[in-house]
Amino acid sequence: MAKRIDSFDISRSELRKVLVSAGMADRNIMALFGMLDKAHKHINAVSFVTILARMGLDYDKAIIVLRRMGLDDVTINNVMEMVDESKIDSEIGRVYDATIDIG
Repeated sequence: MAKRIDSFDISRSELRKVLVSAGMADRNIMALFGMLDKAHKHINAVSFVTILARMGLDYDKAIIVLRRMGLDDVTINNVMEMVDESKIDSEIGRVYDATIDIG
């Protein structure tokens, strides 16, 4: 069975609006955009949520951000489970392949 890879697109300006409405500080938004630029504007959803958490966004707000970006509840649940698993064990055996492309 082939592994399903989900990809979600959002414009830079729309992502900024979503992050501001979630309460993320402007300096953190700029730092996030810098990271995304270095990653060619492409990031795994698990890594994205982990970065949001490091920048002070709690899980509830991260979930709101993902919903506003168009991720469905099943995908969000899978991402959040993987984030939890990665906290427990830094060398997880599987990676959830949902990505976010910033345009």
